[in-house]
Amino acid sequence: MEDHQHQLVPSEMALRVKALESLLVEKGLVDPAALDALVDTYENRVGPRNGARVVARAWTDPAYKERLLRDAPGAIAELGFLSMQGEHMVVLENTPRVHNMVVCTLCSCYPWPVLGLPPVWYKSAPYRSRAVIDPRGVLREFGVEIAPEVEVRVWDSTAELRYIVLPERPAGTEAATEDALADLVTRDSMIGVALVRLA
Repeated sequence: MEDHQHQLVPSEMALRVKALESLLVEKGLVDPAALDALVDTYENRVGPRNGARVVARAWTDPAYKERLLRDAPGAIAELGFLSMQGEHMVVLENTPRVHNMVVCTLCSCYPWPVLGLPPVWYKSAPYRSRAVIDPRGVLREFGVEIAPEVEVRVWDSTAELRYIVLPERPAGTEAATEDALADLVTRDSMIGVALVRLA
């Protein structure tokens, strides 16, 4: 019984967040409904799940893939995922000969509508500088070994232009449904620091 009760106690971080939220609401600085809407947006309507849907559609629909590579914002909007910070996006296709990787060397420009909030490491100075200087070394640290004959291209996102990687579809998924394919796609694979692998 004690273990069950212990699991119900919120973490220290959750308690701090709740205390801060309560204080802001009490002072009239934040509307609880606005907070709920914001949380819902980033948990359910913006984020890597959206990008995974885009990738899976491109893998299963050649016409959609063509539109995505030609006009990313338009093709992404077809799935209902375009919003602020996503108006100017380019999709970079990984192939057996080219591996793309995305960084923002100035700050943390990032395609929020399809990837959600940027991970902490994406915003870190070491990643921002080393991704450009030693991309293969950085990829190795993420557990990705790129063959010497494969060209690694590093793309620098800006406030005006953001990138998302269309990873290679893994072999053995020819019969997989779009939903099953989307479940394989990770945020890191759409940044280019991971490969999509069968579960």
